[in-house]
Parts: sequence; structure tokens; C-alpha cells
Amino acid sequence: MTVVEPQEDEPVGAAARFGTAGQEAQARPEGCQGWRSLLVGAAAYLALSVGVWWNIWSTHPTSTTTCGCGDSSLFTWFLEWPAFAISHGLNPLYSTYLFHPTGVNLLSNTAEVGLGVVLAPVTWLFGPIATLNVALTLSPYLSALAVYVLLRRWVSWSPAAFVGGLLYGFSPFVLMSLSDAHLMLGMAPVPPLIVLCLDEMFVRQRWRPLVVGIAVGVLVTVQLLIGTEVLVIIVMSAAVGVGLVVVAAVASRRTFRSRASYIVRSAAAAAVASVVMLAYPVWFALAGPAHLSGPIWGAGVSLNLGGANLRTYVTPTAPYPQTTTLAHLVGGYQGLTLSQQYLGWGLVMVLVVGLVAWRRDLRLWLFGALGVVAALLSEGLMVHQWTPWRLVTWLPQIGSIIPGRFAVMVYLCAAIMLGIVVDHVYAVVRDSGGSSDASTPLRPPGAQVRKLTAAFVALVVAGIALVPIASYLSSQIPLTAVPVVLPTWFRTVAPNLRGHQVLLAFPPPFAYRQSSMTWQAVNRMSYAMAGGAGPGAIASRQGKEEAGEEYLADLDFLGAGRPVTPPDVAVVRTALDGWEVTKIVLPNPAGLATYESVTPLRSIVAVMTAATGELPVYQADAWVWSGVDRAGPPVTLTKGELAACTRGSPEGSVVSIQVTAGCILASGPGT
Repeated sequence: MTVVEPQEDEPVGAAARFGTAGQEAQARPEGCQGWRSLLVGAAAYLALSVGVWWNIWSTHPTSTTTCGCGDSSLFTWFLEWPAFAISHGLNPLYSTYLFHPTGVNLLSNTAEVGLGVVLAPVTWLFGPIATLNVALTLSPYLSALAVYVLLRRWVSWSPAAFVGGLLYGFSPFVLMSLSDAHLMLGMAPVPPLIVLCLDEMFVRQRWRPLVVGIAVGVLVTVQLLIGTEVLVIIVMSAAVGVGLVVVAAVASRRTFRSRASYIVRSAAAAAVASVVMLAYPVWFALAGPAHLSGPIWGAGVSLNLGGANLRTYVTPTAPYPQTTTLAHLVGGYQGLTLSQQYLGWGLVMVLVVGLVAWRRDLRLWLFGALGVVAALLSEGLMVHQWTPWRLVTWLPQIGSIIPGRFAVMVYLCAAIMLGIVVDHVYAVVRDSGGSSDASTPLRPPGAQVRKLTAAFVALVVAGIALVPIASYLSSQIPLTAVPVVLPTWFRTVAPNLRGHQVLLAFPPPFAYRQSSMTWQAVNRMSYAMAGGAGPGAIASRQGKEEAGEEYLADLDFLGAGRPVTPPDVAVVRTALDGWEVTKIVLPNPAGLATYESVTPLRSIVAVMTAATGELPVYQADAWVWSGVDRAGPPVTLTKGELAACTRGSPEGSVVSIQVTAGCILASGPGT
């Protein structure tokens, strides 16, 4: 990141090689001024983040969020479990309250265990919905603040650092990730802090090597506990960035030799600290109970193969109506889902012109090159097109990364470059017509006018970069939020369940609709649950319950009017026994949102009655089968008898549904 080439007799310190004349001092404001600018920036980011989530904080933050459905439901559960586990002396990394009895390995999933542990007091006091909302609000705030802290090392004008943080923390990638509560992506303060540590390791070299090493170890451990996918992306990107720095350093052998000792010692400390801190969680994720093996999302799944289209970085993409409709029906963000990869021509133009204008600033070249590499990797395995991702996808665990998520590094590089360019613009205009020596005090009135003019011009440049992105996001800011409503049975009966209960709740969480996990989390884990969501729900991982899970998922999602057959009853009974289900609960969809409503009521009641041999009880607006684990053999019916009992509307009235259940039992042998 050299800006000024050193002469042979120059000192080998950081200021001589990695900053413009006088910039080193101004990039680190001393005393109260530095803290004041940090506090002002932090307050502004927090206000903006609250504004993004105003539909939550202006209503009922303990019961309103992006949605109590879809992936938001999964992450609500992931935030509740660590608090519940800590208060009950259980392992926060593993639970049998989901995917009973096998359980779920949270580190092998997309669970942000670290957030759940840190925010456990919020969960204990206000519940998991409030915890989710706190995490959603902190994510853009902390991500932006981390870039601000990083850029204050390199820029002399604090608003330039603020602009860079604004771009990163409130980027489409962060905000659209958070719209589905993908905290493992949207909570992104670690990548810029890793860059800060690498800057210290390779450039500034002012901290003790041991401190740098421990800082790196802590950060990678924190990232592992937030999201392993982004950690792998960070490691891959850091390898590319360090490679570029080393190549540049080798060109100046004296510079490289003078820094090698510090680099080796701090890197060794980082390696040791990382191994010590990561040993157990990495083992737990890869080999612990209920760990996932093989491709996380299954072989050949489009999530693993697809990626970003480079055009979406510069061209605003309209929401796909089909995607929005599907999310609103089966569970997902209830607003419009925008692209996560939009940079806009304004930002690209500012960065390219800035790179040309200040081409001696090797920081711009470094992060420009790294951003381009990240953008190319984000293309994934595009059909009928060779992409760089094919060079790395064969590596262990790499194939499980969703390539489009490399956009987080694209935005980080763009934010760093934007902050540096804006700072350069300010410095050039401020010093025009006067001394360029930043150590010389500026004297009013001319100097003051130049400072005001410089600030105006620099902010105009920042506006050219940011306004297109802000305009693109404006239709969805503040982000949509909806009340979390529990069905009557889960609101009134479930919290008071006694003993060890394992529920199969409809809609089942493996059937694309995941609301039942929110109901369980809000009820403070008063029961365990059959099935779950996320990569653990892939049918091929279910063993002897696979056929039953697939049937129930298809019946719930696509089964209106689908005939019930004797083999269906058999595979459902096998699944119920394997999951050790004690209760089946089917809420009446009347009054519920479409994403938590079950349509083929008649077929589900028929299958469950036949599989358990029990007549359901209609209790608190739900059909309930109790004592399922003690049920006798399933009712043996012919295909014709099942068809006769399930005639009528798929939904039907409460009375007609009860008639169907009675018909199933009456048609069985010996009746």
C-alpha cells in the first residue's frame, strides 16, 4: 500500500513507506478530538440503523419483526437456544429440542451461537423476538463502525471514514441479508477488523506481535461463532490480499527484510492463538454430535452452483414477482426483496477515477484488485460459462459456500477505496492555493474557505457514489416488519405442557414453512420438536424417516386434493415412531397468515388418524393427537376406503374434518 517510493537512505518506518507526507499524523486524531469524531460517527450509524428498522422500534419490538416465518423463524430459534441452554445447564452448541431425537449441531449449521450467548440477557428479559430485533439493529451499526475505525488509520478527514463505513454497513448486501434475518451474513464487523490486524502486521507494526496474534485469534473465533461461511470467505480473501502485498514487498527487498521478523512473529502468534481458540469449536462443527457431512445443501443444489451476475453490480435489478409472491406465501421477507450485489455506476466511476488520479496510492490498487477477484469469485459456476470459482470449488468445505456471498468482500473493498478517495479529494481541494504541508496551520479567512470548499467537493463526490445505492434501497427503507402471531393452541396450551413432549407441529418446519420454530422459541422451549429447518432438513439426511418427511412436506406444501394411500400411512407412522413424537398439533388456519396456514386439512387429519389409530381432539382451535408414542398399530385401510373418507373440500369445516377422522376409524378392520 505504498504511496511514496522511499529513497535508498530513507528510514524503513511505516510513515516513510505507507503514507503521504504528514498524513500519518492526521490519520490518527489525538485525544478528545479523535474520540469525539468516533462517538459522533457511532451515534449517526446507530440512528440510521434504528431508522432502517423503524417499523420494529416504533411498534412492539418484543412481538414484531421481519417475520415470524421462513428463515427469520430459524434464526429466532438459534438465538433462543443458547439462552435456554445456559439457564438450564445444557450445551449451547447442541440441542435435541429440534430434529428430535438426533438433534441439531448449531456450529454445523448457520446458527450464530456467539450472538445468542452475548445477547442471552436480552432473551431472558424480553424474549427471542426482542433479541432478534436487537441483533438486526446492531448488525449494520457495528459493521459500519468497524470500517470507520479501520479507515481512521488511513484518512485525515473523519467524514471520509464515515462515508466508507456508511457504504459497507448499510450496503444492499448487509440490509437484504438482514431482511431474512441472515445474521451470519449481515453481522459483518469482523472482516474490516481482520484487515486492520493485517495492516498492523504487515505495515504499521506498532503493536506487540503477541497482541496482533491474539487479536487475530479472537476475531476468527468470533467470526466462527457468527458464521463459518463468511470466515472461509475472509480466509480466502486474506490469502489473496497477503499474496498481493508480499509480491509488492518483494520488489523492495530492503523493505521486506526490515519487516519480515515482525511479520513472522505476529503471524506465528496468530496461528497459535487461532489453533488454541478454534480447536474445540472446529472439531465440534466437523465431528461433534449431529454434525453435517458432505455438501451442506446437498450435491448439485443450485445454491452451491449459482452466484452473482456481474451486471447486477452496476445495474439495478427489480424484484422478481415470482420470488416475492413465494416468500409471502410460504414464509420469508414480507416486503420486496432487492439485489444484494448492487454498487451502481456512480460508485464504480468514483473508484475508477480515484484510482487513476491517485495511482501512486497502492492501497487503492490493493483493494481494487481484491474487490475484482471477489466479484469474479461471486459468479459461482455459471451455466455454459467458465468462472474462477471452478478453480477452488473442489477444495474441502469450499464447495458448500454460496459464491454470491463473496459480495461482502466486494463491498468492503469498495468502502475502503471510497473512504480513501474522498479523503484525497478533501486534501487536494483544501491544500489548493496554499501550502501542501499538512503540518502547517491553516489561517483564516482563506484557509477556512478552502476547508469548507474541500468538504463540499468531497461530499459531492461521496454523493455521486452513494446516492444511486440509496435511491435503489429507498423503496424498502424502513424495512417491512409484521407482528408475530402464535396460533391459539401454541399461545395458550403449549406454554403449560408438562413432562417430556415431542411435537409434530403443522406446518412442519421441514415443509418450506418454518413458523413453528418461532412458536417453540417464543414458548421458551416448553417442548421438543420433530424435524427442523436449514441444511439439516435435507431429506437424504433423515435415515428411515426420509420417506415420511418427504411425504409430509409434499402434502403440506402441494397436497391439496392429493389422494391418501396406504403406503403414505405406513411411511408417516415410521417417521412418527422414529421422531418419538408424543403429540401432533394441526392449527386451524382460520385467521392465520398464509405463510403459517395448512391447506389440505382433510388429508392431513386422515393420514394422522390412520397412522395413530386415534381420533383427534379439537382443542384451542387446533386438532390434537395425544399419546402418539403409546398409540397402537395404524389403521389398515384400502385406497378406496381412504378416498371415500377424504371426499370434500381440502379445508372444510371443523365438523366435517371431525367426520373424516371418524370415518377413518370406523372403516378400519374390526369396527
